[in-house]
Amino acid sequence: MKKIVFVLVLLFSFITVQAQNFDINLLKSINQNRNKNLDPTFEFISKSVTPINIGAPVLLYGIGYFKQHKATKDKALYLAEATLFAAITTTTIKYAINRERPFDKYPASIDKASDAGSPSFPSGHTSAAFSTATSLSIAYPKWYVIVPAYAWASSVGYSRMHLGVHYPSDVFAGAVIGAGTAYLTHFINKKLVRRSVLTPTNRS
Repeated sequence: MKKIVFVLVLLFSFITVQAQNFDINLLKSINQNRNKNLDPTFEFISKSVTPINIGAPVLLYGIGYFKQHKATKDKALYLAEATLFAAITTTTIKYAINRERPFDKYPASIDKASDAGSPSFPSGHTSAAFSTATSLSIAYPKWYVIVPAYAWASSVGYSRMHLGVHYPSDVFAGAVIGAGTAYLTHFINKKLVRRSVLTPTNRS
């Protein structure tokens, strides 16, 4: 039994080390080989998260309010709830795991091209972007909403690696958390609150 446990621990340690090596090596490849002329562009994309996360539900609610359209106001509330849920989940995990930023752990290898302060895992920008992209796609399941929404969210995720402030695993986890909390918020609204963001005309 002790031998089996020892082998399992050894195997787990090996897999963990290999995963960490892949993580930092991929980040080095992206960050070190980047086109530095694009740094301002990706910085702008990263900084677009907060205005869009706040602006999208506010704009939708304003439209619903002035048009007296309850379904639009419900969609706006859903977007705001999903964003808040993603932020709480991400922040909780960040400080529970407390992962060091890549530019702090590998200062000689990673070029920090943007401000970053909180723990690394998961990426808060990516989580917020994918929460908004997913909730918008659920509320408005049309290709002309889904494609640009996820293109923007994916660009946000890539920007965090390009700028050297997040590992690929941070970005992947952020995307999963953002999309997951958006789906869970929709489920809670539908099953518990009895408020669906889908109107009868777009459920089919």
